[in-house]
Amino acid sequence: MADLQDRMKQAVAAAAVEQIRDGMVVGLGSGSTAALMIHGLGAKLLSGELKDIVGVTTSFQGEVLAAELGIPLKSLNAIEHIDLAIDGADEVDPSFQLIKGGGACHVQEKLVARRAERFVVVVDSSKLVQTLNLGFLLPVEVLPGAWRQVQGELGALGGDAQLRMAVRKAGPVVTDQGNLVLDVKFAGGISDPVALEQEINNLPGVLENGLFVNLTDQVLVGEIVEGVPGVRDLVKR
Repeated sequence: MADLQDRMKQAVAAAAVEQIRDGMVVGLGSGSTAALMIHGLGAKLLSGELKDIVGVTTSFQGEVLAAELGIPLKSLNAIEHIDLAIDGADEVDPSFQLIKGGGACHVQEKLVARRAERFVVVVDSSKLVQTLNLGFLLPVEVLPGAWRQVQGELGALGGDAQLRMAVRKAGPVVTDQGNLVLDVKFAGGISDPVALEQEINNLPGVLENGLFVNLTDQVLVGEIVEGVPGVRDLVKR
């Protein structure tokens, strides 16, 4: 099953790379499927199949990987536009609203997605949901000195917010921006992602949350059909 899952991710990552054209500025996402996409892009640059590509990464992890593969990189402040951004998601609803931030990179990911002329999401079929937040917690990045206050404010909004703790490190997860992450569960899930994104971001001490609303142009879904990995191009409802 693990092998099928890997092949499914490879298929959807390859399908995303096929959308990249010579001379593009490309937003390079974070996570396991995005990493496969970055590997695919690096291979095409090395072979000469693609040329004059500039990458803009969404995490330090992606920056290290892209540099190792020889992909030219620039920062957000050094570019005028992004032609195409490709990234994964933790949940995708039928309206192409997303939850992202499982890797605590959602601030930079949202900046890149917002800047892109086209934002393509690559996921496997397990990430498709009818209602956001029933299965995956909503990440909220907060200033370290304000996490308890924001936790209380989120509670007043109906959210059970817990500080994300690190694995193999004592203490909480620290983001690339030096902040902390609260993971939030709303009873019954999130029925209005557009309103909630704005409401959470209006709380003092919040830098950004993992709701990506009205940003996604295309969702490519890796799936296994009769034992064979393939890619489905979703249609927004």
